[in-house]
Amino acid sequence: MRTYHDLFRTPEFTPFFLASAGQTAAQAVSGPALGTLIYAETGSPLLSGLAMFGPSFAHVAGATTLLSAADRLPPRAALTGTGLLFALGTALQAVPGLPVWTAFAVLLGLGTIASPVGGVRYGLLNEILTREGYLLGRSLLNLSAGATQICGFAAGGVLVTALSPRGTLLAGAVLYLVSAAVARYGLVRRPARAAGRPSVGETWRNNVRLLSFAPRRRVYLALWVPNGLIVGCESLFIPYAPRHAGFLFAVAAVGMLAGDIAVGRFVPRRWHGRLGTPLCLLLAAPYLLFALHPAPPLAVAAVVLASVGYASNLLLQERLMALTPEELSGHALGLHTSGMLTMQGVGAALAGAVAQHTSPATAMALTATASLAVTLALAGPPRRG
Repeated sequence: MRTYHDLFRTPEFTPFFLASAGQTAAQAVSGPALGTLIYAETGSPLLSGLAMFGPSFAHVAGATTLLSAADRLPPRAALTGTGLLFALGTALQAVPGLPVWTAFAVLLGLGTIASPVGGVRYGLLNEILTREGYLLGRSLLNLSAGATQICGFAAGGVLVTALSPRGTLLAGAVLYLVSAAVARYGLVRRPARAAGRPSVGETWRNNVRLLSFAPRRRVYLALWVPNGLIVGCESLFIPYAPRHAGFLFAVAAVGMLAGDIAVGRFVPRRWHGRLGTPLCLLLAAPYLLFALHPAPPLAVAAVVLASVGYASNLLLQERLMALTPEELSGHALGLHTSGMLTMQGVGAALAGAVAQHTSPATAMALTATASLAVTLALAGPPRRG
C-alpha cells in the first residue's frame, strides 16, 4: 500500500475509519464541554484539566487488570459495546445537579472499561491492513482525528455558547451512539486473536514480557512521557484563555494534522529512525514561550508548531510493532494507549497543580521543560540489558 486511496480499497477499512472518526468527534465535543462545566462550578484549573484528561488515570487500573482482553475479545462486539457505554456515561454527566464527584466517578469508570479498547481497535487495524500498511493506515487515522478534532472543538465551542455545556454533552452522547452503530453494522464478525479467557494474571505476564525487553521499554517511555507532559500544557488552555480555549484546541489539531501528513505520507522510510527525537523536542520547545505571556497570534503559532511534533508517535509506533511478536500486537498497542493516556492524566494533574500555585502560563512553560529533559535523557546511548 502506497497511497491513502489504497486503504479504502481494503475491505472493512471504511467502516473502521468511520467508527473511529465518530468516537473522536464525540470526545472532541464532550471533553471541553465537561471541562467548561467543571471550571464554571469550581473555578479550579486542576479540576478543569482533570475533567478533560482525568479518565486517563483509570487506564492504570485497566492496564494492570483488563488489558489481556485486547486480544481475547471479538473486535466488533468490543467496539460496539464500549461505544454504547460511553454514550450512556456522557449522557449521565449532562444530568442537571449532578455532583462533581459523581461526574468524576463516571469518568474513572469509563476510563477503566475503555482501557483495552485501544488494543482491540489498533490490533484490528493491524489485521485489516497487515503490518506493511499499518503506518499508512495509522497516519490516515491520525489525520482524520486531527481534522475531526478541529471541527469537533469548533462545533463544541459553538454548542457550549448556543446551547449549554450540558446540551453539548448530549450531542457527544449521540455521536458515541453513531460510532457504535457503524461498528456493529459495518465491521465483519471476527473471532478473538488469542484463545483463552482474559485474566489479571495473563495481563501481568504479557506486560512483564513486553516491558522486560530494554529496546521496547525505551520506545514505550518515549511514547508515554514527553507526550503526556505536553497534554498537560494543553489541559491549561481553558484557565489560560477561557474565551479562546476552543480555538487553541483547534489549532493544536491543525498542527498535529500537518505533522501526520508530512511523516505518514511524504517522509522517506530511511529517515524514520532519525526523526523521532527531533520531533519529540519540537513537541515541547514552543511551549517555553508561554513563560513570557505571548500575544495571542504568537501563542497560536507556538501551539501549531509544537503540535507538529506529535508525529513522533507514528515513528515510535512503527518501531514498537517491529519489536513485538504478532500474537502480542493487540496487547502491545493497548499497553501503549493505556500508558499514553495515563501519562496524559498525570501531565494534566501536574500542570494543574503547578498552575494552582503559580499561573497557567508558568505551569505550561515548566511542564514543557520537563518534557524536553525526558526526551534528551531517552535520546542518550542505550544501556546494556
